Amino acid sequence: MHRKQITFSTSGHGAMRDLTPQVCEAVRDSGLTDGLVHIFAVGSTAAVGTIELEPGLVKDLPENMDRLFPPQRQYAHEQTWHNGNGHSHLQATLLGPSLTIPFERGEPLLGQW
Repeated sequence: MHRKQITFSTSGHGAMRDLTPQVCEAVRDSGLTDGLVHIFAVGSTAAVGTIELEPGLVKDLPENMDRLFPPQRQYAHEQTWHNGNGHSHLQATLLGPSLTIPFERGEPLLGQW
């Protein structure tokens, strides 16, 4: 087992970040050849997933998440915390906080895109 923490910032709501280089580096640094790499986003308004990181999908995913859970809607969460981010909690819950990817010969099995 090998553990590595990756820390970064985003530009805010709907922002996506490509972690592929850091995940590949963590797998290589582990010295392991075959296994599973588990990625976990700490925090209740963050999520992790796989997507082809191209301009259309980078636009489509946040727009469609906002259709499901619009930022301007009033959520019961705001009645407690008054912070305006109920939609962020719901969107992150739907996408999920973690992802597990197999790796072989020291490289994650990610596919072409």
